[in-house]
Amino acid sequence: MAGMSHGVLELPEFDKPVKVLIAVAPYYRDVADHLIAGAQAMLERAGAAHELIEVPGALELPSAIAQTHRMANFDGYVALGCVIRGETTHYETVCNDSSRGLMLLGLQGACVGNGILTVENLDQALVRADPGDQDKGGGAAAAALHLIALGRRWGRPEGKVGFRPASENIELAGGNGGTSA
Repeated sequence: MAGMSHGVLELPEFDKPVKVLIAVAPYYRDVADHLIAGAQAMLERAGAAHELIEVPGALELPSAIAQTHRMANFDGYVALGCVIRGETTHYETVCNDSSRGLMLLGLQGACVGNGILTVENLDQALVRADPGDQDKGGGAAAAALHLIALGRRWGRPEGKVGFRPASENIELAGGNGGTSA
């Protein structure tokens, strides 16, 4: 709503380096370039290293981030793109499924900032993407940084995750004391 003020959190500070992947769907190149500029500026302000990849569309963003999360060593991810309503229901599919995919990644532990714009027209997209106006790219980067900070604050030390035997002696069924078939 016009005239409303929005609360903005201070950027977190990090004692160890942060590496973030920016994944962008550049279907609307001018919008994407603004989103990228905002995200990069925010990450640089926080001292975070970043890498940029492009995918064909917003539906591919969750898949690209999921692959990277499994195979690479990024601390967080920024998803950027724009979906503009058209004449068919494809808009709802792309908006809902890309958002749901990113949310599921977050629930599985990936630190994802969602900067996929869902708008009615190009003018709305340009206002939201402009780093000098609403700066949704910078906002998505800030969201990823905050999630990374939370993960580092409450995360387990590396190497301490998963199941471990209670001792070095591992007993298997049918072993010394068990019956065999």
